[in-house]
Amino acid sequence: MVPKKEINVVSDMAKWKRSQAYADYMGFILTLNEGVRGKKLTCEYKVSEPIEKLVALLNTLDRWIDETPPVDQPSRFGNKAFRTWYAKLDQEAERLVSAVIPKHLADAAPEVAVYLKESVGNSTRIDYGTGHEAAFAAFLCCLCKIGVLRVDDQMAIVFKVFNRYLEVMRKLQKTYRMEPAGSQGVWGLDDFQFLPFIWGSSQLIDNPSLEPRHFVDEKVVNENHKDFMFLECILFITEMKTGPFAEHSNQLWNISAVPSWSKVNQGLIRMYKAECLEKFPVIQHFKFGSLLPIQPVTS
Repeated sequence: MVPKKEINVVSDMAKWKRSQAYADYMGFILTLNEGVRGKKLTCEYKVSEPIEKLVALLNTLDRWIDETPPVDQPSRFGNKAFRTWYAKLDQEAERLVSAVIPKHLADAAPEVAVYLKESVGNSTRIDYGTGHEAAFAAFLCCLCKIGVLRVDDQMAIVFKVFNRYLEVMRKLQKTYRMEPAGSQGVWGLDDFQFLPFIWGSSQLIDNPSLEPRHFVDEKVVNENHKDFMFLECILFITEMKTGPFAEHSNQLWNISAVPSWSKVNQGLIRMYKAECLEKFPVIQHFKFGSLLPIQPVTS
């Protein structure tokens, strides 16, 4: 079944919050949140064959960026070469997904591929935001539901696959000067991402030396970003933005005053539900099929 949009008017949002898709998606996010708790990106974890194949898929997307340089154009933002890059993904997505899933599950490829295509930004507007990021998490969630990814892949899903996805998205954002989709500007958490802040704060729970107040310290970030997703995000923000941190990233600045990482983590999960999953402009683009159904949860 090819997933399609179901949230067309604001009043449809109630349907989404009651849906099996919402329950499964949120369950997936929280399971991974527990899975990476207190763990460094550089620690030892199992890497299965499907994980390797997903990384190879992302490496292909990365290579296509190199093969599709930005074009000369009058406007600084939204380089039209992104559309050329995207057209390639649009054409190849099913084939890429088929390479990740075993033969006996081949029928699921078209449905799963939809989420991959939705996860890299919008080719008309040349923008990227948390709705696209959610599509990638949904893509991974679908791979779990069909049994390609398993419970013991949890750490690798975040540390290897999602982290590689972030690298490729940052490269897209930089190369094609993508606009933030529905950004709340200085009042949003970040122009483009949200999930790495949730999972990244979980990694830091009970850390003996790093407290939330440390992530605004440049030296601490430079020394520890390879171990922690949260700090990697902060590093990228400081590379992309100029001026005082408190001005360009006010929400994060406020979070640095929270006493513990577990409080940060809980607060971010609440904020994610309120600012992303319960916002019509984000969820209206979400697609529902047989793996992530719009039907209400059956208790």
